[in-house]
Amino acid sequence: MVLSLYVVLFLALHLLPGMKSSMVNLNNNGYDGIVIAINPGVPEDEKLIQNIKEMVTEASTYLFHATKRRVYFRNVSILIPMTWKSKSEYSIPKQESYDQADVIVANPYLKYGDDPYTLQYGQCGERGQYIHFTPNFLLTNNLPIYGSRGRVFVHEWAHLRWGIFDEYNVDRPFYISRRNTIEATRCSTHITGINVVFKECQGSSCITRPCRRDSQTGLYEAKCTFIPEKSQTARDSIMFVQSIDSVTEFCTAKTHNTEAPNLQNKMCSSRSTWDVIMDSDDFQNASPMKGTDPPPHPTFSLLKSKQRVVCLVLDKSGSMNRLLRMNQAAELYLIQIIEKGSLVGMVTFESLATILNYLTDIIGDNAYEKITANLPREASGGTSICSGLRAGFQAIIHSNQSTSGSEIILLTDGEDDQISSCFEEVKQSGAVIHTIALGPSAARELETLSNMTGGYRFYANKDINGLTDAFSRISSRSGSITQQAIQLESKALNITGRKWLNGTVPVDSTVGNDTFFVVTWTIQKPEILLQDPKGTKYETSDFRVDKLNIRSARLRIPGIAETGTWTYSLLNKHAKSQMLTVTMTTRARSPTTLPVIATAHMSRSTTHYPSPMIVYAQVSQGFLPVLGINVTAIIETEDGHQVILELWDNGAGADTVKNDGIYSRYFTEYHGNGRYSLKVHAQTRNNMARLSLRQQNRAMYIPGYIENGKIILNPPRPEVKDDVSEAKVEDFSRLTSGGSFTVSGAPPAGSRTPVFPPGKITDLEAKVKEDHIQLSWTAPGNVLDKGKANSYIIRISKCFLDLQEDFDNAALVNTTSLIPKEAGSIENFEFKPEPFKIENGTKFYIAIQAIHEANLTSEVSNIAQATKFIPPQESSVPALGTKIFATKFNLLYLSITKLFVNVQSCKFPNYLSSLILINELISC
Repeated sequence: MVLSLYVVLFLALHLLPGMKSSMVNLNNNGYDGIVIAINPGVPEDEKLIQNIKEMVTEASTYLFHATKRRVYFRNVSILIPMTWKSKSEYSIPKQESYDQADVIVANPYLKYGDDPYTLQYGQCGERGQYIHFTPNFLLTNNLPIYGSRGRVFVHEWAHLRWGIFDEYNVDRPFYISRRNTIEATRCSTHITGINVVFKECQGSSCITRPCRRDSQTGLYEAKCTFIPEKSQTARDSIMFVQSIDSVTEFCTAKTHNTEAPNLQNKMCSSRSTWDVIMDSDDFQNASPMKGTDPPPHPTFSLLKSKQRVVCLVLDKSGSMNRLLRMNQAAELYLIQIIEKGSLVGMVTFESLATILNYLTDIIGDNAYEKITANLPREASGGTSICSGLRAGFQAIIHSNQSTSGSEIILLTDGEDDQISSCFEEVKQSGAVIHTIALGPSAARELETLSNMTGGYRFYANKDINGLTDAFSRISSRSGSITQQAIQLESKALNITGRKWLNGTVPVDSTVGNDTFFVVTWTIQKPEILLQDPKGTKYETSDFRVDKLNIRSARLRIPGIAETGTWTYSLLNKHAKSQMLTVTMTTRARSPTTLPVIATAHMSRSTTHYPSPMIVYAQVSQGFLPVLGINVTAIIETEDGHQVILELWDNGAGADTVKNDGIYSRYFTEYHGNGRYSLKVHAQTRNNMARLSLRQQNRAMYIPGYIENGKIILNPPRPEVKDDVSEAKVEDFSRLTSGGSFTVSGAPPAGSRTPVFPPGKITDLEAKVKEDHIQLSWTAPGNVLDKGKANSYIIRISKCFLDLQEDFDNAALVNTTSLIPKEAGSIENFEFKPEPFKIENGTKFYIAIQAIHEANLTSEVSNIAQATKFIPPQESSVPALGTKIFATKFNLLYLSITKLFVNVQSCKFPNYLSSLILINELISC
């Protein structure tokens, strides 16, 4: 059935990549549907709401002018948590929820600072996940440190909405420019300031000294800090330092600093932020508004979260085997996953729908038993999904609840060409529809319901685990992480008759409350042995077998589960093989303990071959990334074919930033068309994991300014001591579903020609050692980040532009001895840069390409710089931006003028290092 134009437009606006489903859309230059959600753990404070309104109002005008009168904020919803008191001005939310919000307001974990940041780990131009502001940032005066809150919001919005990156670099705050000057990493270079080392500080007064050059790198020493002038004339860039009054624009192609070693240049191939913004979907049809009037002020809606309402809408048509698996998964959801205090109803449907349970308050065992007792026993009839949905709405309304903000979990395995007939009804209901497609025959338009309502979408194939994984993922959307169920184990194996299935599950100290161990079978109940870390044993008789004969046995661990390694053994007592599954779920150990959690999604929900996709998994405790763990993705097709990928957090290939707790990998192994499911397992053994207290993509903290020739310091940022900057994390295991995605245009397996080149190298580093240049980088694969490349092409020049604009004609380095390693390995290569001569002050630029055996070539890598530097006797130099009046320097000025000419023409004579140092000072 053909969709109406209205529905198609609606879906186009709301269909976003992965599991994140923002409701923002741009209409006639104004952004509508922005959701700012306050975490349930934030104490009630009216001032917080007022400051949010003021921030967005100021940001709207700043954004309007920064985008040259193209966009502003028009309609914003502020989501109030259930923990706050109700007020008459608060409305009921529809699809708005904390976990899908564009901006969240939440306390920082472990109280390490209030830096605003955006969770952003996609490629250049891809939208981020959310902006995080702390209550303290919104309630206190941070004007000198970050600039006004409105300006900060625009900085973060650019990360979130347009997928651009910061133009500073905390790890590489300085670089040597093409003109042989040491520059602060910034955009644009018109931002002026000085570079100093703080020796001793009392209050806002400090004793400083000039920065010294590092004898190895030629750059300034590690403690050197760039302090900008308070009064500037430069107008860009917002992605460097939005706090300076004169800064009102993004860097354009004309002002962009392509040399700066920042994430914007790395991720966007040295394109300016404005170029990337102008290529975004938002700006394809957003012409500047006419006239000179400012935009209208934003309109705010205050929405208060309500008690969670969930209705299961289950398809009972199809085979009895599938009905059995559906019942097993539904029972697990009702007993182990749904949060206490939720309202739950149940509907079944085939050609017609039946309300089996109106909303029941889940407050004890009796409540869920009332629902599970009504799970369907017989499969029959056709498939009418709209009938099921309408009955679900009736079950909710009958219990005096609104469909707005309620959730429906729709599970079906049948075809239905009438789904679109209730699209408008679904949209008007305000309900969130989570869809689970069971088997390859499920209606093809099913996911449209999830996409248009902000729900999750899943695909489950043959075994029960796909279903239980899907149900386990549909937890509370309120932001109360400690209430959510967490999967520790999910295993399904076909076990030969009279054979054992053995396994272990680590239970860490962040979890252990409400812990269940569940076993299912297909023919005969197995013998079950379970042992906790202290040796307490649980046997088959300790497990409760369901009265409905749905072939499952469940043990609820008394009290808090013991921390450590649990072991289990299952014996298939039947003579024939049968499928045995093991599932273990738990919750946070206490309401004050933030558990380690894992989430996963694909870069897009649909793709057309040969477009590659990226698998993303985030592992964190609170807002802090967990590093050094094993993360594995299992991708399954409709015919049961599985691809297993090890995900990496190495800052190479598909991974944007190293050690940020985001593990990723390219997916290219398409095996036919249709639905694919994603499941991720994150685990660590032998105490290898650690918790990082560093946050990426944050608004830059400014330590101070130069005002009237004096350094005016800002309050110091809370320091993280070295011994806690990476805290250890005990062994743990987490499993999570990443939902489903749909593939089209893929050729049959085994019949395709190579189409994917090796991945781009983004972390090439170079340094001079005596008369050689040493290179290091992370090896790409033969196919993006899989396998190993066939060969490398390395080129070198003394001129940056040679490599940036004409790589193929730059001097070629002999790489006959360089044999590529497996993807993800660290490559090291040393060569003598013949016919070039290495002298003091000589600077080289190097770039690299990887080659596939079918002659497919990667993009050119980042351009690395290597400088020969011999430190002078006097290693102290004045800071960048200061003026030198000493007579002894005047004589050197004439000589340095020649250096400028030679550098610009890529000719590097052998000047003494002292001349190079003076050049830095004069050029600034």
